[in-house]
Amino acid sequence: MSPIVLLIGGFLLLIALRVPIAFALGIASLVTILDLGLSPLTVANQMFSSINSFPLLAVPFFLFLGRLMNDSGITDRLLAVAGATVGSIRGGLGHINVAVSMMFASISGSAAADTASVGAIIIPAMKKGGYPAPFAVALTACSSTLGMIIPPSIIMVLYGAFGNVSIGALFLGGIVPGLMIGLGQMLYTYIVAVRIGLEPEKRAPLGQIAFSVLRALPALSLPIIILGGIIGGIFTATEAAAVAVVVGLFLALFVYRNVTFRDMPAMLAESVVSYTLPLFCVATAGVMGWLVAYLNISEAVAGFILTVTENPIGIFMMIVGCLLIIGTVLSPVTAVVIFLPIIQHIGTVAGFDQVHLGLIVVLSLTVGLVTPPYGISLLIASQIGEVSAIRAFAAVLPLLAIALGVIMLGILFPDLFLYLPKTFLPESF
Repeated sequence: MSPIVLLIGGFLLLIALRVPIAFALGIASLVTILDLGLSPLTVANQMFSSINSFPLLAVPFFLFLGRLMNDSGITDRLLAVAGATVGSIRGGLGHINVAVSMMFASISGSAAADTASVGAIIIPAMKKGGYPAPFAVALTACSSTLGMIIPPSIIMVLYGAFGNVSIGALFLGGIVPGLMIGLGQMLYTYIVAVRIGLEPEKRAPLGQIAFSVLRALPALSLPIIILGGIIGGIFTATEAAAVAVVVGLFLALFVYRNVTFRDMPAMLAESVVSYTLPLFCVATAGVMGWLVAYLNISEAVAGFILTVTENPIGIFMMIVGCLLIIGTVLSPVTAVVIFLPIIQHIGTVAGFDQVHLGLIVVLSLTVGLVTPPYGISLLIASQIGEVSAIRAFAAVLPLLAIALGVIMLGILFPDLFLYLPKTFLPESF
């Protein structure tokens, strides 16, 4: 049997048998390595090599920072800011939903954390306010994906670490598409509010707006510290994450005072568990990624695509199409580790800029967070809103069209995404 068929077929068979993805990756890779006559120690060596990366240390820092800010009551403060600034627009609760996700994204970098923390508050409020339950669930799930796009983004850290691409450039490149998708979601929310006859709320007084912004301002300074330090060459992404955690600890313990020193052990333990589970998946995916390179699968895939089309836009469209399918069954983390060698080889052959390619890949994989059967953000939001995933997914489709439209604009007009990184980090190109 062909090693490629054994590797891919074995993995798909194990997934069909409901074996956890991390174990499916490891078992399929081990069987293929034994079939090739290679040492079983190759598995251990490649697993260690996959996680032996300094940039990867940024991930647990960002996970802990998101948990710290959520427990310190920052979610409530962000909701107050969003309510005071955009709550008076027709469809106010929906706009608050999107706005707070955009602000939360700039702190946590995690879509699941955004869905769980913001959704638990905003979904019941939207249902009570007259919004259809499937729409409330769909909007919450889709707006939470901004946590994977607007910096700091955990998936961008992984992409940069494994693909040797500037994490700072990816962070800067994620700002414009993140804002575009967020504003597109708010426009759609306005249309829905008009269609179902929701009236706008009373505009908040200027004093209330200023007060709410002032209360949240210390936490909102964290993205400035992270991006400013990276752009200024003061920190690496990992160092910036560590500094942000120190600042976050100061805010949580001494400014907001909703967290005490007694809470730290439990918060640290939960953050470690939250990190180790995907890290094990990264390790086993690294073995499969190594096999993909060892078996020259990248060259075969690139050769096939080039026989279909040599048009750069056509190649990009094929990459996006494949990633949309992959995202329905694999998490963005797993997909990046496994398929990055193939994607980057195709990009090199086609002459794509690696930062631009990385942004398109990240944007495409975030769609998988709201598409069944994986769709972790959609599943969490559906449970909160007590709506079946099928009904919620039907409501997601117009919001998916917005995200795909932004991806298409990024393919057609690369400088739309690359203007900020080229301006502030030109050495990354």
